[in-house]
Amino acid sequence: MFTGIITATGQIQQAAPLGQGSAYGVRLSLQTPAGYLDDVALGDSIALNGACMTVTALDAPAGRFSVEVSAESLARTCGLSAPGPVNLEKALRAQDRLGGHIVSGHVDGIGQVRQLAPVGESWLLRVLAPRELAKFVAYKGSIAINGVSLTINSVQDTAEGCEFSINLIAHTVQHTTLGRLAAGSAVNLEIDTVARYVERMLPDWLPQKQ
Repeated sequence: MFTGIITATGQIQQAAPLGQGSAYGVRLSLQTPAGYLDDVALGDSIALNGACMTVTALDAPAGRFSVEVSAESLARTCGLSAPGPVNLEKALRAQDRLGGHIVSGHVDGIGQVRQLAPVGESWLLRVLAPRELAKFVAYKGSIAINGVSLTINSVQDTAEGCEFSINLIAHTVQHTTLGRLAAGSAVNLEIDTVARYVERMLPDWLPQKQ
């Protein structure tokens, strides 16, 4: 379980195939800031760009750890198959503050950035979500983009899917990888857990927006 409050940005240094062919995933080797792994143990969960992964190798003094990403996870996420920067969040502890919203670390779909532009002291981020996620995207609702807990400011359904906008404060741009996005970038999306359960509990006879 996570909160969507990014605790550091790391760097995927190597993505080594676990076998030959599309049925195999990759082993990622990551570098983190000094001291970040001091309270991490083998088997702990760390979210990479919003996807929950298990620490399979650890060198805490050097700030390095590894995870194994399955072929299924690679097929349903983006940004985890090659070297590059990633948002990091350690799993939530019982005594931690829930500063963002409840995030499971299970990516629901991949969105596409339509725009990232400065507006005053902040940044406007517009993202197109797949049509199947449209009913879970609501004005003033929560969504995780590459693991970052964010509030939706506007929603517009289109023939292509659901386009929504986010206001990013300077702190978020500076302390996550979201500031590196550009039009056309793919992003991991996780819908609000509450919305997922509400949809499941709706009676079949109620019309559901697609």
